[in-house]
Amino acid sequence: MRAKVPIRTVLTMAYGTPKDFAKTTLVRYPEGMNIFKFDSEDAWVREVAAFWCERLRSQPRLRMCLPSGHTPNPIFAEMGRAVAAGKVSFHEAQIFALDEFGGLARDDQGRCANMLGRYLLKHIDLPAQQFHSLAVDEPDLDRVCGEYDRAIEPGFDLTLLGLGLNGHLGMNEPGSAEDSPTRRVELAKSTIASSGKYLTHENLPTWGLTVGLKPLLASKEVWLLANGSGKGEIVKRVVRGPIGTDVPATLLRKHPNSFLMVDDEAGATL
Repeated sequence: MRAKVPIRTVLTMAYGTPKDFAKTTLVRYPEGMNIFKFDSEDAWVREVAAFWCERLRSQPRLRMCLPSGHTPNPIFAEMGRAVAAGKVSFHEAQIFALDEFGGLARDDQGRCANMLGRYLLKHIDLPAQQFHSLAVDEPDLDRVCGEYDRAIEPGFDLTLLGLGLNGHLGMNEPGSAEDSPTRRVELAKSTIASSGKYLTHENLPTWGLTVGLKPLLASKEVWLLANGSGKGEIVKRVVRGPIGTDVPATLLRKHPNSFLMVDDEAGATL
């Protein structure tokens, strides 16, 4: 049985006072998933960015794991505007790319690091040496992944994740072990097909490197982002379906500090 909790008390404690309290619902389920449902995509973008700014102001050396793709781009743009206006700074922070496609040229616009650079990094004040990405072009990928896991230690303070249509987290596809480390993975057919929207050619990637479920679930705080009606069904499965590795995003319901942040369309069934 879900229970709607007054959002003002909860969010004021954690983040200050967002502009859209009156337009936001916090839904809590017995399994522990916290859901912030905003009444529009604009409110979703603005307030997720406001929460993020508060986290950076309270902890300037925030260690973050960030996704690429279409979902976070409007939020990245809002963060760029906040940096330009002097409202927040990434100067002391660390950013780790969540994943990277294999088999693409270094300058391919669809590479995850390149998308992060284009939509976020070029618009913020993060020093170049404080951005970490997965070196898919190296010959020894086991070494690359092991070194990435060691660089992640002592863990992420904040992880932002998009929600795949099959419930994957990063490139941790259905069936990924809950204790999986950073590693090379073969992509699901739906992920391969979806990658085409980032590319200008038909050489779709079939594999990649991803931060594993173990370091993601060990993050101190996790925000799962979803917007648009196309995410409605998988949002419903994540929140109401059985918890298990067949839908990796459901594992976040066991995380003590996880938040699903949706707009009105993605959260229409909640």
